[in-house]
Amino acid sequence: MNWAPPSTADRSTPQRSDSAEIAVAFTRVLRGAGMKVPTSCTHTFAEALCAVGLDDRDGVYWSGRATLARRPEDIEVFDRAFKVFFEHRRSTGEDAEEDDPLSITIAVDAEDDESDDGPETADANDDPTIELRFSTTEVLRHKDFAQYSSDELVLAQELMSNLRLVGSPRASLRLGPSARQTTRPDIRRTMQAAIRSGGEPIERHHRQPRTRLRRLVLLLDVSGSMEPYARALLRFVHAAVAGRQKVEAFALGTRLTRITRELDSRDPDVALAAASERVIDWSGGTRLGDGLREFNDEWGVRGLARNSIVVVLSDGWDRGDPEVLDAQMERLHRVTHRLVWVNPLKVTPGYAPLARGMAAALPHLDAFVEGHSVSAMEELCRVISE
Repeated sequence: MNWAPPSTADRSTPQRSDSAEIAVAFTRVLRGAGMKVPTSCTHTFAEALCAVGLDDRDGVYWSGRATLARRPEDIEVFDRAFKVFFEHRRSTGEDAEEDDPLSITIAVDAEDDESDDGPETADANDDPTIELRFSTTEVLRHKDFAQYSSDELVLAQELMSNLRLVGSPRASLRLGPSARQTTRPDIRRTMQAAIRSGGEPIERHHRQPRTRLRRLVLLLDVSGSMEPYARALLRFVHAAVAGRQKVEAFALGTRLTRITRELDSRDPDVALAAASERVIDWSGGTRLGDGLREFNDEWGVRGLARNSIVVVLSDGWDRGDPEVLDAQMERLHRVTHRLVWVNPLKVTPGYAPLARGMAAALPHLDAFVEGHSVSAMEELCRVISE
């Protein structure tokens, strides 16, 4: 793909959408060069571009370096990518009479090639061209779920099965051995140690509460508006259910359907077929408020959501009364340890939570994250672990 900075004859303050597109494009270049750039850093870089403008070369450079290069070893890669992506000068260093478009060539390998460690310049004379080689896996990690083919969904299933959905531990009512002194003596272990020392309690043992994983509850919107993303997100939900012991899964549409048992199979094809057969309102309407009320009444408030991590995967479009959704989200938030909303549309440049359902739910959330790709699911895992 080719991208050229705005010419010196026409340099005005960039619009927010232009800055977002440039920030996303440059971030993809850095990721292809081997840098790890979280999505949040891309958003910050886009905001910085809006503030400094694209005509301020030094401002653009330091905005990108401050927001995207997080490790000392990233600086060299960042400088090289910035040179071919943003610079206006020729290889001699003199000002060009007219702007030269910068060429970025992206090649996709059919199979992973570990020998490609970074970008390769086209010529030794610093020609403003950069070639990046992406593995199929790397391309798939950042590709939008809505653009997936059937074969890519199968590959994405393998990537998502490696994700670690581990929330913050909580104290258990059960007691276990303690390496330090506590207010709870372990009489049994102390007496056993005393027998070994001739009846003298020389070594004293204590107990402390054990820790256990918090329950994870996933509520997947399967309405018509979520159809481009629901098929991929269902595979993510299956990977979570099959990979952990304490995960509950529900489908939200015109009604609430528990699909934990159907997704419990290790075979993805068997699990997804069973879940699809179980959910009878697939790609139908959405009544998030009514569905959450049923969840709170029958499952959540009774104990399933108490001190648990609850994740709602939805675009926020709701045909029901937003006041009902607002009340049920408030009710749910009171009993959960952490309430997270995953919206696949959040990645869209200029996105604002204007949908009635999303606007009603937003004040009650602990985290609001993207959900459009495998890399976004990796970020969700990080949020859950906090």
